[in-house]
Amino acid sequence: MFLCLIQNLDAEFLYLVQLGVDTVPVLVGPVSYLLLSKPAKGVEKTFSLLSLLPKILPIYKEVISELKAAGASWIQFDEPTLVLDLDSHQLQAFTAAYADLESALSGLNVLIETYFADLTSEAYKTLVGLKGVTAYGLDLVRGTQTIDLVKAGFPEGKYLFAGVVDGRNIWANDLASSLSTLQQLEAIVGKDKLVVSTSSSLLHTAVDLVNETKLDDEIKSWLAFAAQKVVEVNALAKALAGQKDEAFFAANAAAQASRKSSPRVTNEAVQKAAAALKGSDHRRATNVSARLDAQQKKLNLPVLPTTTIGSFPQTLELRRVRREFKANKISEDNYIKAIKEEIKKVVDLQEELDIDVLVHGEPELIILQRNDMVEYFGEQLSGFAFTVNGWVQSYGSRCVKPPIIYGDVSRPKPMTVFWSSTAQSMTQRPMKGMLTGPVTILNWSFVRNDQPRFETCYQIALAIKDEVEDLEKAGINVIQIDEAALREGLPLRKSAHAFYLKWAVHSFRITNCGVQDTTQIHTHMCYSNFNDIIHSIIDMDADVITIENSRSDEKLLSVFREGVKYGAGIGPGVYDIHSPRIPSTEEIADRINKMLAVLETNILWVNPDCGLKTRKYAEVKPALDNMVAAAKLLRTQLASAK
Repeated sequence: MFLCLIQNLDAEFLYLVQLGVDTVPVLVGPVSYLLLSKPAKGVEKTFSLLSLLPKILPIYKEVISELKAAGASWIQFDEPTLVLDLDSHQLQAFTAAYADLESALSGLNVLIETYFADLTSEAYKTLVGLKGVTAYGLDLVRGTQTIDLVKAGFPEGKYLFAGVVDGRNIWANDLASSLSTLQQLEAIVGKDKLVVSTSSSLLHTAVDLVNETKLDDEIKSWLAFAAQKVVEVNALAKALAGQKDEAFFAANAAAQASRKSSPRVTNEAVQKAAAALKGSDHRRATNVSARLDAQQKKLNLPVLPTTTIGSFPQTLELRRVRREFKANKISEDNYIKAIKEEIKKVVDLQEELDIDVLVHGEPELIILQRNDMVEYFGEQLSGFAFTVNGWVQSYGSRCVKPPIIYGDVSRPKPMTVFWSSTAQSMTQRPMKGMLTGPVTILNWSFVRNDQPRFETCYQIALAIKDEVEDLEKAGINVIQIDEAALREGLPLRKSAHAFYLKWAVHSFRITNCGVQDTTQIHTHMCYSNFNDIIHSIIDMDADVITIENSRSDEKLLSVFREGVKYGAGIGPGVYDIHSPRIPSTEEIADRINKMLAVLETNILWVNPDCGLKTRKYAEVKPALDNMVAAAKLLRTQLASAK
């Protein structure tokens, strides 16, 4: 596969050469390629990925030779792992790799790019000492302290690609501030050796602000998508060369001032409420064991209770209804009627399957990307703006359209109470209220950069807290607050993990600290390996956590085998919803038995790995039927054993 990617790069470069485009081919650097890989299943844990370096370097030499023959004068290697916490052995691998490649790189200008965080002094020393390298790219937006390393010493005659334009967010650059930074760097590295650059590739931003015809002019003036960032880079480079576009800089300064002073950005009541949170712990008054007892008396659930994560299949008919409502082709009354009918269908199916705690299926969510659980709530919160064409890559070929958090966040009115109450009125069984947690809303949005992220997260937490308490008042006794992206926000450097986890966990606790003991708070997590933050998950103090397990080869269970005690309810997923395969009753029962080997019977829940919106009813119904049958089978066996 790696060789195939290399060959594609050669073909693409040759195609651009034929078009007369002067371009720089970009490769993942050999050390980062290995450090960001993982061993195949069954490989010994002691296996060193870096032991493969001698085997892949000949392939790099081959492609370097072909790119030179095709006319390349520059080549870029991305080595983002240089910003991680690396030991001396890993740093030495960079030195060894580029020493081996030095002769192959002869005659080329070689740029090594790093991004997303600061370099340690040891990593910086390694970087600037690499053989055969002409230039170094540094992220000076997220790597705010890296500039001090440059000031302390930069190799003579080398180029510095100064990443002063943010490649990961959508805010317009403060051109005056960036120009000042560049002038400082120019005095250190030399006028002809300083290159103005973005902090990273522009893959993480939307393409062009011109495509946004529905954003109002004021907010639009505060933004810069990929096309606008290229213009900013050029404007800064020209200004540095003495050709400053005064009108462009003046317009930028006016937009910066507008953003700072706009009453749309600042809500004093929200700021005050969020500031008051910092000195408190915000835990529920009763411990989780006592709460679970109170909840069981109210809910009267069986051993190994069954539930699903939230969403049900998004049928063609449902998509048509939502599409026509968005296009004003059907009335709001007809839309509500159609959604109620869909909810009734989902409720009836779950009762037919004999699931214990129900969901309403989330048919009201407007879009079908993983970001729907953020956009739906953002549309009902103040301080959010939305794009029409602001798509960015999520993973693979999947794209999302993140909301933009531009101001203080509050909740003008209830967001989900109507739908959850409607669903609860259709059944005597517990109906889960479904919410997205503050950390996930934060991490799946473009976040304002004029205050710390934790302050914005606290504001979102207060808005979700209002919703939780309104759901409780409406008679919803089980409320799920999803935090799918909790781990996703972990900083790259371990030294910053504790601070992030402290405010992220605190934000979750804020959302539900005011509910009664009898109200059961669930959370759901997916997409990641959570073993290394299990103690923070416990500290979230949720009553029940449902978490991805089957897709990751049940790695989650290993943390409990190693002695971690968990006293709250937990539902490690019993089957992978990302696959159309329908697991048998026996297979699911076997998975549950593995869980019972390390978890107490009275805390274990039975549920799929994640939501069901990507599946078809022909897959969902038999899979859930088998899941419920497996739970009932084991209940019978447990009762017999007693």
